[in-house]
Amino acid sequence: MSWTDRLTDLDDYRIDTTAATATPRPRGLRLHETFAERVPNKETDMAGGYIGHSDINEKSDSAGAAETDPTADGEEPNEYEKRTLRRVGENLPASAFLIAIVELTERFTYYGAQGLFQNYINNRPGGEDGAPGLGLGHKAATGLNLFFQWFCYVTPILGAIISDQYLGKYKTILIFCGIYWVGLVILWTTSLPVAIENGAGLGGYITAIIIIGLGTGGIKSNIAPLIADQYQRRVMAIKTEKSGERVVIDPAITYQRIYMIFYWCINVGALSLMATPFMEKYEGFWTAFLMCFCMFNVGIFILIIRRKSYVVRPPQGQIITDAFKALGMMIMARDLDAAKPSWREAHGKTKVVPWNDHFIEELKRALHPIFWVCYGQFSTNFVTQAGQMQGHGMPNDFMQNFDPISILVFTPLLESVVYPLLRRAGIELRPIARITIGFWFAALCLAYAAIVQHIIYSAGPCYDHPGACPAGMDGDSPLPNNVHIAIQVPAYLFIGISEIFISVTGLEYAYTKAPPSMKSFVQSIYLFTNAFGSALSEALVSVAEDPKFLWMYTGVACFAFATGCIFWFLFKHYDQEEEKMYDLDRDLPALTHEGVKNSEKQVDVE
Repeated sequence: MSWTDRLTDLDDYRIDTTAATATPRPRGLRLHETFAERVPNKETDMAGGYIGHSDINEKSDSAGAAETDPTADGEEPNEYEKRTLRRVGENLPASAFLIAIVELTERFTYYGAQGLFQNYINNRPGGEDGAPGLGLGHKAATGLNLFFQWFCYVTPILGAIISDQYLGKYKTILIFCGIYWVGLVILWTTSLPVAIENGAGLGGYITAIIIIGLGTGGIKSNIAPLIADQYQRRVMAIKTEKSGERVVIDPAITYQRIYMIFYWCINVGALSLMATPFMEKYEGFWTAFLMCFCMFNVGIFILIIRRKSYVVRPPQGQIITDAFKALGMMIMARDLDAAKPSWREAHGKTKVVPWNDHFIEELKRALHPIFWVCYGQFSTNFVTQAGQMQGHGMPNDFMQNFDPISILVFTPLLESVVYPLLRRAGIELRPIARITIGFWFAALCLAYAAIVQHIIYSAGPCYDHPGACPAGMDGDSPLPNNVHIAIQVPAYLFIGISEIFISVTGLEYAYTKAPPSMKSFVQSIYLFTNAFGSALSEALVSVAEDPKFLWMYTGVACFAFATGCIFWFLFKHYDQEEEKMYDLDRDLPALTHEGVKNSEKQVDVE
């Protein structure tokens, strides 16, 4: 059976009949059959969309129009207009903001709890070094924390398979929210003082992080593509501004804006760490975990109460299974092109496969995980580093807040000032360039952390073994070295800027370059690179101790800088192909919360 015959029948979805001349599609005729009538090239991609050749959009000679003739508002610009007119994005639909708020509440919960795990595992049950915890020490705390981060980025693959193949994004998110909810209840109840005193703390913690990791993973792989699904423009369009200036509405810029706002909301949620460390310090861990649980319930309420306003793409059957078959072919042949129909034909393979070369190119594309080694330091070893300095009443895990604060400051600055100025100057920072810059900022962060560590080791009373000498003890409590904790702030600013360039771009790239019915799966593959980063960070646990911190930071900084250079050298050609790759979705019908919007024009310039 051919791939197009296996497309899900979308007859039950409504068709836009706002145009007076609209003709209803005959009952029983599949959507792709109607749509094929206006697509000259009927080759389909893995998602069932039609892939057009470059000549589809060329103006016919009979039109007699010169390239410089102005295009009407709402129409796709010609090549001259694409080169000369300023490009702008559009405002986001209301449903996109609702999804961003849901993600804000989930990230508030995640960061508010996860940011305390280092101290929760490390602190002794008697409360000698802070709020009573599990008392397993620094190495165990770092190892378990990195395991949790790793697990949270493995589970998105499960959520993606369920979403793309069976239930769709919205229903999958709801199910995994329920799983997450159970994990939060276990974490809160087993962190109560009576539970820790009776030995339930460790078992409860391990059970909770596994359940929470499963829940957050299922949400992660689906909520990022769901927010972008709310925006339905497929091609560029001309618009005349109120000032009279003619501009090009570029979907690429709007998707960039969507994920900038999405990531900005994530980091508003991450500011929960401004409250939870103080709740930990003065009331105990359980109060902070309870607040996170309450906030999560707000997100579930918004998700359910506004369910009819979301645009939801239906699942597409066996598409993920076929993707794994393609990966298996690549592995067996030890060639990333081995699953391409063209490669198989050239090598005498006669078995027909239900995908094309373009889909395999999308499957091959993944980002390097080295950045996540750098990022992993900020939630584990940076916390320990802060604890080696004079806090002057500030909890060591409070310093993590400067990461989201830097993102909240620099995201609108880049979106509203830096990027528009660069575009006016004719400079477009495309995805690969942005990711490369992000690697270099990550390297700068770790280099600065190495300098801070050197300053700590150069100060008394215990120099390169803080809190591990007689002069560094106050009874049973270790004392920090004589360095002010504020010196660590620039490291968080650098890693925050790095996140904007890498994480935001990665989310945008994973969505816009994925086949339409595999948005969640490709998003999960991108997130899975974080798991590799956590695994590599896990390998550094053996050197995550005094006096080795200095050389660990130095080594990772050099590695990140070199990786950025290699990344640019290997992938810079993708920036030149950016507009061509955006054609992946151009011929798909738009969706609304009521179903399919089958319309020739998918633009709105009002």
